[in-house]
Amino acid sequence: MLASISKGNTLIKNLLMGDDVLRTMAAFRAMGVTIRRKGKDILVRGVGMHGLKKPAKPIYLGNSGTTMRILPGILAGQDFRVTLDGDASLSKRPMKRIVEPLRKMGVKISDSGRGDGYPPLKIKGERVKPVKYRSKIASAQVKSCILLAGLFADGVTVVSEPVKSRDHTEQMLRLFGCKLKVKGLKVSVRGPARLKSPGKIEIPADTSSAAFFMVAACILPGMKIILKNVGLNPTRTGVIDILKEMGADIRIEHKSRGVEPKGDVIVTSSRLCGITIYPKEVVRAIDEIPIIMVAACFAKGVTTIRGIKELRVKETDRIRSMVTNLRKMGADIKVKGDMLKVGDLRILHGATLWSFGDHRTAMSMLTAGIAIKGNVRVTGLSCINKSFPGFQKLLRKLN
Repeated sequence: MLASISKGNTLIKNLLMGDDVLRTMAAFRAMGVTIRRKGKDILVRGVGMHGLKKPAKPIYLGNSGTTMRILPGILAGQDFRVTLDGDASLSKRPMKRIVEPLRKMGVKISDSGRGDGYPPLKIKGERVKPVKYRSKIASAQVKSCILLAGLFADGVTVVSEPVKSRDHTEQMLRLFGCKLKVKGLKVSVRGPARLKSPGKIEIPADTSSAAFFMVAACILPGMKIILKNVGLNPTRTGVIDILKEMGADIRIEHKSRGVEPKGDVIVTSSRLCGITIYPKEVVRAIDEIPIIMVAACFAKGVTTIRGIKELRVKETDRIRSMVTNLRKMGADIKVKGDMLKVGDLRILHGATLWSFGDHRTAMSMLTAGIAIKGNVRVTGLSCINKSFPGFQKLLRKLN
């Protein structure tokens, strides 16, 4: 996204070509950006802050909630109308969390009128006004949307949140020459701004994708896995900290510091124990909670996870999808309000499961399946392509 509205060409290396990335590329191509793909690398020819063109038809984003929530920040500063639509799952995800702040910034944006601001979203770029916005939830998507809109405003835009969320957008904005300030839980940007391409960006291995193999190594007897060049941004390493607290044998080697820190993560088979995971930790591991639930099923003692409500508004209700499937395998799980408990170590058994159309549920259940006796069959696996095409092939190498 930033490469598209910057000045100059950007080579992005080691890009994960999941469905969300492909949808985002298609969206910017529809708005006149030239993006050429070569293997895992792409070359983006930036058109500048106001160089996007009105698309010929509504932009379809498939199941990409990230794109649906961040892209409107850029569209806020463009001089055309555009409609963003998605599949049935995306059309049930709450967008009021970005619609409200954008309206405060003077942007004309409307939703379907259903639910909590469900898509499609219709956006008309306007003269954007700076805003001081206090978000009720810790969401990197909400924060990013407001900051990107703030690039087009005349003045300082400030976003504050209750708990620090992922800061990839802040890191990337700095890389593209944007001067922003971070003070505690507040991030501010001064507009109008211009972005300049850094020339080349190398993407580390995705932490969320690596998490499945971290847990697999923990729960498979005699297993040792080395995961190369994994992103180690402190706002993303909650899963590593949680697994270590559970007793996982995890070491980091060859750590290097670039725009984003990265290193090799070495995980050895471990005896896990139950712990309590608090809301602040959940924020740092929000996408990894499903696979952490799998780890908890192989731990001695009860694991309690507090502050789980945001998991109910992902691609599916992940509490429902994970609890339903793990119970079918024999797990003892109790849910009460904003908290769940995974009971003491039990021997899980084979079962026929459903992905609920959610990539993280699907990959979590497949990971659990390789560590138990009996056959685990998961239906609806095409959703895995959203974030990790090739996952099943890699997982089979562990058997």
